[in-house]
Amino acid sequence: MKKKYSWLLALSLVLSMFLAACSGNKETADDDKKPAEDAPKVEQTLNFINGDTIPSMDPSLGTDEYAFQFLGATMEGLYRLDEKGQVSEGIATKHEVSEDGKTWTFTLREDAKWSNGDPVTANDFVYAWQRAVDPATGSEYGPYMMGGVIKNATAVNKGEVPVDQLGVKADGDFKLVVELENATPYFESLTTFGTFLPLNQKFVEEKGDTFATSADTLLSNGPFKFSDWTSTAQKWELVKNSDYWDAKTVKLEKMTYVVVKESQTAVDLYEKGEVDRAGLSSDLVDQYSTHDDYTVEPDTSVFYIKMNQTRNPALKNANVRKAISRAFDKEALVDEILNNGSIVANGLVPKDFVSTPDGKDFREVSGDLVKFDVKAAQKFWEQAKKELGTDTVEVEFLGGDTEVSKMMNQYLANQLSTNLPGLKVTLKEVPFEQRLELDTAMDYDMQFAGWGPDFLDPYTYMNLWLTDGGNNKMGYTNPEYDKLVNETATTLAQDAEARNKNFLKAEKILFEDAAIAPVYQRASALLVSPKVQGVFTNAFGATYEYKWASVGAEE
Repeated sequence: MKKKYSWLLALSLVLSMFLAACSGNKETADDDKKPAEDAPKVEQTLNFINGDTIPSMDPSLGTDEYAFQFLGATMEGLYRLDEKGQVSEGIATKHEVSEDGKTWTFTLREDAKWSNGDPVTANDFVYAWQRAVDPATGSEYGPYMMGGVIKNATAVNKGEVPVDQLGVKADGDFKLVVELENATPYFESLTTFGTFLPLNQKFVEEKGDTFATSADTLLSNGPFKFSDWTSTAQKWELVKNSDYWDAKTVKLEKMTYVVVKESQTAVDLYEKGEVDRAGLSSDLVDQYSTHDDYTVEPDTSVFYIKMNQTRNPALKNANVRKAISRAFDKEALVDEILNNGSIVANGLVPKDFVSTPDGKDFREVSGDLVKFDVKAAQKFWEQAKKELGTDTVEVEFLGGDTEVSKMMNQYLANQLSTNLPGLKVTLKEVPFEQRLELDTAMDYDMQFAGWGPDFLDPYTYMNLWLTDGGNNKMGYTNPEYDKLVNETATTLAQDAEARNKNFLKAEKILFEDAAIAPVYQRASALLVSPKVQGVFTNAFGATYEYKWASVGAEE
């Protein structure tokens, strides 16, 4: 996810709970004998911060961490991740798979409802999936997530066959039959993702262009629903969805959100008791690392510099990209700028995400593919300048406008211009939604970006850089890379050993070409109130899971 900053996660599908329950209250024997009904009721409301507005709540149009976080809270697909990070029942109660792995038949529950009372049916999935790949919708994630997976998804998106030829059919109201292009090892986990959520066709078509622009133009079938939200809102509320099929499990009655971009402001709100979780910038980590509420949350999101080979001629030069990839001190960035538990990234697939068939961590096996090395960077740089016939190169660096983003942008720009004589870096710092728009339009030279996994497989990272891929958006192409990655989803789909070898080879090619410059694998330093219980961080998809969350009495 373009988070997708997002992004994600306590590793290998193992989710970590934020905080343990508070210890019991040791009072007098008489107090211990008080009946439970005499105990004060705890208001089941949690208050959180969001880093920016939500760009879209349309499942077909969502592309980022914020969209998928709130889609995950308010909607439910065939399956969802449970408290242990395992794929568990959602709208589907079970499924069967054909011997060749290409036909999946899902049995849907008959007690699932939309928040307007309509039943959730198989047709809601058919309509939503067709809409996601229909070229008239203009979805990025539809063709990206379904192409090469759902039968005919790519052909439908290219306008070569009608949308009703997509490999998804309703067999009555409560049976969904899905045909795949190839056996897909990770398809079950894929169905938990936001792009595969159902939609109520009648409601969507009635709302037209206003669909998903406000709380009044949304329907929920998940644990929560919006009570107050518009597409430009700086504050909003989610409330328990009483129509959710498993509403009895949901303890929270409300969650409130406010947009805050500065860490100090977030901490001030936390100290006042106005929010229950706050992210810490590097300077605040030193101040709060001994605080009782301090915690570090590991993540499988990887951040990197994208280098657009289509707008700035200099970035078409491989030696320019190789020089840039090696010219900044990543260790100093994670230790001094972030100071939050993040670690250096010297590859693409993150540490502690997936294992190879022999049980080793993929990142360990693949190794460090591009490290900070000023001498090597300057050697590539001098060769690049000779090839370009110039002593100076100018590039624009696109980054975010939050406090921490600005510090990182400035640090990276300074490192590059200092270690590569003749390189002039101009910063362009914009809000998150605008950065996504500029990325889509490929209107940038270099860009600080990140990706959190959409499903538990290296393919979620490796397919980003396929030629003309929906998330490539930088003009990178390598036929051998394409061949290796595409084989993992086609001819080698059911051969774990061969898939792993292809992924390892493809990742090396990516960095031999210096397509991107890896920077770090994220972690988050946070203050979390002890009253926050049962909140989990996901290994992929939506960052947080709130279905089992509750407010506990504070000590």
